[in-house]
Amino acid sequence: MRKIVLTTVGTLGDLHPFIAIGLALKRRGHHPVLAVAEDHLAKSRAAGLDAVAVLPSFDVVRQRMGLDEDDAVKRVMADQTYLLEQVLLPWLASSTDALDEVVADASALVASLFVFGAPIIAEKRQVPLISVILQPMAILSAYTTPKTPDFWMLKHSPGSQIGVRWNRMAYGVMRRIMRRRYGGKIDAVRASHGLGPTRDPSMFDVSKETALTLCCYSPLFGPPQKDAPANTEIIGFPVYDSQMGDSAAPDPELDAFLAKGPPPLVFTLGSFAVYAPGDFYEEAAAAARRLGMRAVLLTGEKTSLSSEGDILVRPYAPHSMLFPRAAAIIHHGGIGTTGQALRAGKPQLVVPHMGDQSDNAHRIKKMGVGRILAARRFTAGRAAPVIASLVGDSSYRAEAERAGAVIVQEDAAEAAAIAIERLLGAAREPASSA
Repeated sequence: MRKIVLTTVGTLGDLHPFIAIGLALKRRGHHPVLAVAEDHLAKSRAAGLDAVAVLPSFDVVRQRMGLDEDDAVKRVMADQTYLLEQVLLPWLASSTDALDEVVADASALVASLFVFGAPIIAEKRQVPLISVILQPMAILSAYTTPKTPDFWMLKHSPGSQIGVRWNRMAYGVMRRIMRRRYGGKIDAVRASHGLGPTRDPSMFDVSKETALTLCCYSPLFGPPQKDAPANTEIIGFPVYDSQMGDSAAPDPELDAFLAKGPPPLVFTLGSFAVYAPGDFYEEAAAAARRLGMRAVLLTGEKTSLSSEGDILVRPYAPHSMLFPRAAAIIHHGGIGTTGQALRAGKPQLVVPHMGDQSDNAHRIKKMGVGRILAARRFTAGRAAPVIASLVGDSSYRAEAERAGAVIVQEDAAEAAAIAIERLLGAAREPASSA
């Protein structure tokens, strides 16, 4: 039985794929251990996996910021540099030390790109590093560049080799800036673990130490790129869907609501933006009423809204149960929610708030399964006609159903486990032949 450590940081959209892969590895006779933030321990353990905390809870992080929950979430969503400098890097040394202890007797380390200590510990412990990419934009391809405000300087549809070379040059400049700004912090942690300065000039790319890169999204959503890292496999969306980590309890009120009328609109802001929603849910309810449609609002635990008439307010519902019964899904564009909406085969209106969400939204639009509305423009008056076009135009429904029929067949977690086994089998060959 091999011990395989899986480590990630972020929201539930980051955690759930790792739980799914961990469960697949466990079914295949391995001993997966999740190394996660304190917030995610209970859910990981309730799912049936061993888990240890290598990062503090977000509550501890935001206390260090000196902000209340609402303001902390707003700051992180508004400024990716702030996310890096105030959320990720301050805990680099302590989280790397904690990860080192967990990996000491492991056969492999499976890590998110945002766990900056993972390449350090993989190199120190001489275990294979398997990088998990959750968002297609993280490939940083010169051919299909990220469509987010942070990458404004790139040519997003390079029609010639000149455009491709421009993008490569721009990526190079960005990498050098990041190394000059933050490389010293990385190298200081490396030194504390007996390693010299990094040979890897990047921070957000797949490390040159990576033995296998698993792209955890459907090739329909993120097609292969010719400049992807070596040993890259696109495996589909690994699916795990539970609020508390265990089997979802029945929700009689939701079941009754769904059964008594036509498919509703579903509005959600995922597991992070939901803590600073502004007036998103009030405008969502108003848009549904303008359209004369029923709606389910997934608002999280902290809301003053209550169910009324054809509007049902729930803190959470398993997306895999609810989304297939929706008329359309209106969401923030987080990768976990986007993947579930694609699997459900329903039209989407994406309202991006931060990070990769804008790029995810453009991919949904390009697939012909949805449309985009900027968060700052999300009002009932603007959203209602866009939603009406989604539910009224049969082409959106047809394309969404076609994509869903393909994506629902992808067994990504099992594919990830098999790919990891294949890598470890190859890694054992030199020793067995000696």
